[in-house]
Amino acid sequence: MKHKHKLRQAIDSLYSCGQVTTEEVYTRLVLECARAGDVEEARRLESHMLLHSYQPANTFLENRLLHLFAKAGKLSYARNLFDKMPKRDIYSWNAMLSAYAKSGSIENLKAVFNQMPSRDSVSYNTVIAGFAGNSFSHEALEVFLRMQEDGFEPTDYTHVSALNACAQSLDLRRGKQIHGKIVASNLGGNAFVWNALTDMYAKCGEIDKARWLFSRMNNKNAVSWNLMISGYLRNGQPGKCIDLFREMQVLGFRPDEVTVSNVLSAYFQIGCIDEAEKLFCVIREKDKVCWTTMIVGYAQHGKEEDALRLFGDMLLENVRPDCFTVSSVVSSCAKLASLHHGQVVHGKAIILGVDDDLQVSSALVDMYCKCGVTNDAWIIFNMMPARNVVSWNSMINGYAQNGLDLEALDLYEKMLMENLKPDSFTFVAVLCACIHSCLFEHGQKYFNSISEIHGLTPSLGHYACMVNLLGRSGQMKEAVDLIKRMPHEPNSLIWSTLLSVCALKGDIKHGEMAARFLFELEPLNAGPYIMLSNMYAAGGKWEEVASIRSLMKNNNAKKFAAYSWIEIDNKVHKFVSEDRTHPDTNLIYEELRRLVKKVQEAGFTPNTKWVLHDVREEEKFESICYHSEKLALAFGLIRRPRGVTPIKIMKNIRVCGDCHVFMKFVSKIIGCPIILRDSNRFHHFEGGNCSCKDYW
Repeated sequence: MKHKHKLRQAIDSLYSCGQVTTEEVYTRLVLECARAGDVEEARRLESHMLLHSYQPANTFLENRLLHLFAKAGKLSYARNLFDKMPKRDIYSWNAMLSAYAKSGSIENLKAVFNQMPSRDSVSYNTVIAGFAGNSFSHEALEVFLRMQEDGFEPTDYTHVSALNACAQSLDLRRGKQIHGKIVASNLGGNAFVWNALTDMYAKCGEIDKARWLFSRMNNKNAVSWNLMISGYLRNGQPGKCIDLFREMQVLGFRPDEVTVSNVLSAYFQIGCIDEAEKLFCVIREKDKVCWTTMIVGYAQHGKEEDALRLFGDMLLENVRPDCFTVSSVVSSCAKLASLHHGQVVHGKAIILGVDDDLQVSSALVDMYCKCGVTNDAWIIFNMMPARNVVSWNSMINGYAQNGLDLEALDLYEKMLMENLKPDSFTFVAVLCACIHSCLFEHGQKYFNSISEIHGLTPSLGHYACMVNLLGRSGQMKEAVDLIKRMPHEPNSLIWSTLLSVCALKGDIKHGEMAARFLFELEPLNAGPYIMLSNMYAAGGKWEEVASIRSLMKNNNAKKFAAYSWIEIDNKVHKFVSEDRTHPDTNLIYEELRRLVKKVQEAGFTPNTKWVLHDVREEEKFESICYHSEKLALAFGLIRRPRGVTPIKIMKNIRVCGDCHVFMKFVSKIIGCPIILRDSNRFHHFEGGNCSCKDYW
């Protein structure tokens, strides 16, 4: 700062007296600007020279200015100066190459390189590095070959850029050739080349070769350790990544933010969330990457509430989130179906200026759909400056899951008109829309188009949709035949889909077959045992029920609890069936009994067939009246602010038939819409009807 202050004083004194300086003085001032890195002062000095029509006898001053502008990334300054230069030498051309390379202006970089009257090794190195640094790996390797053909020997710097290009393009063959040339030429004595070789082998999947190079590196630095740690992480070996991190610390190397973010990811990959939290807590200087890694890790491991909390802490620490951070937090809101938090994060995205980013806006579309607010999702979708297949998939799937099946199919046709190629997820959403709207012929047409028109191979997910569609349309035999004809080995998804349809249709014969396969594939999963047991119970086959439950116990199959939750005043309230742990239990049960009485007066009769236990009718009645979603509804009615609609409830399994009918009656009686999201789809209850048309 002191140096720059003196420089400014010297220049200002010259300007104030209107002195036309000599070449020596201008030269000294330009050099001082370059030494101080003062680009704006250099620009001011250039203007002053032109004002006095000062033209030096050589290009030295222009080259120094050009180099300074290029180094600072001031492309417009560099281009204007370069265009005005009466004389250009190799230094001028190379400086301009550097300016274009730093700015990522690849087409201009190519043009200047091709226009050069002559080139030296610096020219080639600058262009190769520029291509590689901007992910134009193929072009970088072409110039690398051309450099040797033109008689220039690659340096260590050249080899590093070429190896980076090989790593980007996963060109292991070319990378090995360059490695061989380095060895034959006795080059590669510095850490930069060894690091580039290690990185190339790791990224191309030869992690053992990368480790061999790393172990023979006498001059390891922080970059070396980070490349090897990230290499293990990229190659699916998080345990070795953590072991190397510990070795690094033992040997006295200080981890930086890059190290920590990689190790945090490694902990999350092997499920060591507590270890990740401990590491994160001891970091004093946390950068954006560390915060984002932790937030994404939480989001991917079912700890969405922790992801939201940490995002708030990140903002309090004045660390600016990027698009990836924001999209991950929005996705967490979607999983929680938390509209309030989603809207808050949406607002923050607008303030940060990232709401138009493709990744963020696609996540917002998905979030609003998963919160049951398809109108807001559609507004965002329409306002997107650009859309990709993920954006379209989010909107199509959102419509399908919210009962707007025909709108989903119409949007799919519009997607095709935009010449966008659908992917596997697109067809799952489209086939789901056909299932919900009982459009068997349409579903068959779309399924056939996967391979016949779009050249994709139908996945097990697509076959599961067709099994579902055939079974629901009463074609159970055809569904079983389709499973037998599949080119894939049926997995648990296929058999659980068939079992679900059998349970819906009361087809015990095919249900038993599906359950037997599931018992073999997933012996510890309690779901198939419970589903088959429920089918027997619904048919009054209590001996079979006892047999299945005994088998389930002997196999140590684990049953997960069914629960519902509702968000009131930004707080989530969770309920299980016949729950009496909530602080407002008395009020909840009083409200629920009042509701039951009112809907019974309106013609509702609790359907006790959904109580799958051999108990007295009175006990069945009590049990079915206090299912978790009914308790959540009652709580929502006593606590929601007046005038706020609708009531939104989430459930982790499929809603039962009795609760579904109950919600329809309540929506009509209280005149308030109810949105229930279960594990299968959204149910929008309004005026006594449901968006699923009683078909879920």
